[in-house]
Amino acid sequence: MNTNSLSFTPIKIGPLTLKNRFIKAATNEGMCKNGIISKGLSKFHEEVAKGGAAMTTVAYCATSKDGQTFIDQAHLSKNTTKDFKSLTDAVHKHGAAAQAQITHAGAFTFLPKQFSSLKPISANGGFNKFGVMTGRYLKQKMTRDDMDKISNEFVQAAIHAKESGFDAIEIHMGHGYLLAQFITPFYNTRKDIYGGNIDNRMRYPKEVLSKVLDAVGNDIAVTVKFSQTDGKIGGNTIEEGIEIAKILENSGAHMAQLSNGLNVESIDTMFGNPLPKSSVKPKNLIIRVGMLMQPKSNEPDKEFKQLYSLETAKKIRNAVDMPLCYLGGAQNISNINTVMSEGFDAIGLGRALIYDPNLVNSLQNGSVRNSGCTACNQCVTLMYTPGGTACVEDGGYGGHKPELNTIPASQY
Repeated sequence: MNTNSLSFTPIKIGPLTLKNRFIKAATNEGMCKNGIISKGLSKFHEEVAKGGAAMTTVAYCATSKDGQTFIDQAHLSKNTTKDFKSLTDAVHKHGAAAQAQITHAGAFTFLPKQFSSLKPISANGGFNKFGVMTGRYLKQKMTRDDMDKISNEFVQAAIHAKESGFDAIEIHMGHGYLLAQFITPFYNTRKDIYGGNIDNRMRYPKEVLSKVLDAVGNDIAVTVKFSQTDGKIGGNTIEEGIEIAKILENSGAHMAQLSNGLNVESIDTMFGNPLPKSSVKPKNLIIRVGMLMQPKSNEPDKEFKQLYSLETAKKIRNAVDMPLCYLGGAQNISNINTVMSEGFDAIGLGRALIYDPNLVNSLQNGSVRNSGCTACNQCVTLMYTPGGTACVEDGGYGGHKPELNTIPASQY
């Protein structure tokens, strides 16, 4: 038994107490075909809860349909509350908490033309490189009215998450989505009070966080996911990452999850290694083209390294007192104990729980010490297939039935 590990003890995050320190990190599931909150998505997260994780995070719940990156994603609204409630009820049956990751794509959207503006919003206007494949060649610089509208969307999404039974929300400020488009100088070259130094670039994301905290922060946990570094020349370095953490702490965030990188420019930094060069070829033409482009924009290939984000994360840990969730390459009980010994409050697991959603129970009872996940990243590309994200190895959950991803979760 590994019950003497700090990782198996309770932790309080804002108004929420978790039974242990393990959090299933958001990994785009691809199980919301045409936006349906599906049986497949609910079953996926129930398995994680049953497997011992204290909290599971539903990835990319858009603040509105227009805020989606792809059509097969969730959004939070009155129309999705019933099905999300079925999901959270399923998670709660196993003594776990459910967290909704809320975000807006900004210019990083690949929706069909009829579903979204042909000139998406972002921190900056001008040429939109993300829109080359969808005919959205230009993006529009957000005005103050736009900022008010979208911050209110975040608030409403948080309220809908609470009504859906979620115990926490995670505001996504990393990886190149809308709030990250303000935070990183790689995208934000504004000359007003929302551009320039890191305090100015954080001004709007901080405003969103404050409004969400005011709306729901007394009732559910409000956490933030952000990129410690952008992993790209011209983007944020760890020095800016430290300042971001300080701003989040001063703004009252209940916890921050420390991620890395940008979706296109530095995928290696995010995952610790590249996407596979030969993998499942999605039927979606946009995604296939994007995957073909990816190696040209990646960092040079590098081998996966366990705890690949630890050195930068330790610098943030030393700079703030707020609860921090470490994310990046934890593959065994030794890794986990190392993270705990460095003073982190929780540990995020993504690929390891896709491989085996029962991993936390197995680590606790001592039946395994190491995850069988090889960090091949095939699960990342599988999210664009009918079955959604799954592990290609013969272990753990073993894949998903595509038909479950087209049936509403409440039709159990």
